Amino acid sequence: MALGTATAPYELRFGAGRICLDLLSTTHPEELLDAVEPLRAWIVGSGLVPAATPLAHADAAWLVGFRELRGQLGLLLRAGTTAQERPYDLALGRVNELARPAPPAPCVTRADDGTLTRQLDGPPGCAALLAAVARDALELLTDPSARAAVRECEGDNCPLLYLDTSRGRRRRWCSSEVCGNRERVARHRRRAALARA
Repeated sequence: MALGTATAPYELRFGAGRICLDLLSTTHPEELLDAVEPLRAWIVGSGLVPAATPLAHADAAWLVGFRELRGQLGLLLRAGTTAQERPYDLALGRVNELARPAPPAPCVTRADDGTLTRQLDGPPGCAALLAAVARDALELLTDPSARAAVRECEGDNCPLLYLDTSRGRRRRWCSSEVCGNRERVARHRRRAALARA
């Protein structure tokens, strides 16, 4: 699925490399999915649905579902690959359950100017969208090379996970523009303070 960007005022981030990891990043620096409208923005921004997809039918139950899935994913992705604990098994069972429904069905339509555009066959349901995110997580969990590329941001107080697909696997931050920039500014300030001393 395509990665996108949401517009302000929600300040959602979509650079983790997988939709399931982008969902995890909605907890930092504070709860970002605190109402239905930011959830709608996240669904569109993540690429789960095309930009013009109507989501007026999304309600508080959707918010509960996405936040529950996010919690399960956090437990699974932060645990070791050989975790045998009961909470891990329960989370895995729940994500498997959420992955069962069919994801939203895409279709292609021809616009008046002849270009082809991707749409959904109908309004997406919450279960279908949760299934798409859960399936993305299951693919990540079962792909050893992708799983080995999951990293935690090295930025100060940043717990976000991302998929390191950089050359040489040298990526250090969830976002070069956010955490990377903070680190570079802090390093510059330390050098300037040493130079003044």
